[in-house]
Amino acid sequence: MAKLLPTRLPQALDEVSPDIFNRLVRILELNLGQFDPNRTPQFNQSELGELNFIAGDIVFNTTLEIHQAYDGNAFRDLYSHQTYLSGVSGIGAVGSVTVTIG
Repeated sequence: MAKLLPTRLPQALDEVSPDIFNRLVRILELNLGQFDPNRTPQFNQSELGELNFIAGDIVFNTTLEIHQAYDGNAFRDLYSHQTYLSGVSGIGAVGSVTVTIG
């Protein structure tokens, strides 16, 4: 599971030029990628078995399509899985069936 890096970057004692500052920021962007602390991390079933997690971690399992929490030993589903259908309707009569998908 990804973690934020501790801030231990050196501090400039003299004024830093905008060019140097912008290059350093770009290097950090390229190496760290994007991080959104409000987004639940997503992993498939095999990734969950390969990575290290600590008790209390919450993930979205893309294989099972459900949120799970790690209890220190195993991942536990946070709710029962539900399938949602939208735009499907049907009309039936003796001898014929009509299905409309909208």
